[in-house]
Amino acid sequence: MGSLATAELCDANASLLAKGELRVLQPMFQTYGQCRAFCGPIVTLKVFEDNVLVREVLEAPGDGRVLVVDGGGSMRCALVGGNLGQLAQNMGWAGIVVNGCIRDAYEINGCDIGVRALGCHPLKSNKKGLGEKHVTVNIGGTIIHDGEWLYADSDGILVSAIELSL
Repeated sequence: MGSLATAELCDANASLLAKGELRVLQPMFQTYGQCRAFCGPIVTLKVFEDNVLVREVLEAPGDGRVLVVDGGGSMRCALVGGNLGQLAQNMGWAGIVVNGCIRDAYEINGCDIGVRALGCHPLKSNKKGLGEKHVTVNIGGTIIHDGEWLYADSDGILVSAIELSL
């Protein structure tokens, strides 16, 4: 990824911000993984305390995309662990954003991907296979559509209707 600074993207795209075509996620995420800055087209997933679909999606070639998992903000179990972090790296995903928790933080921090999550939790999730792929999600009041673009760095996370450049 050619790293694009989120602050610069905001400064250069005031009209997109005003129209809601560029949105800033609330600063509620912790940073994990070796890639502190990442971007790519979004694949959305909506689950609740069940990560079967997370694995299914990450088993497909990532091609530099970013998986956005709306886990309902649950802080009761982890949706991504070290094995899924390694799988995402191996399959070419740029990053994962989880509106929920991860576990195996030490392992995920060794992976060459970017991960954002609300926090860590040692308990694994359910394995029922419930959830929806490629749906519009709402994370912290920000609407995110499958196929949009995500930009993340140490300043925050942006979601854009279109691919951005400076």
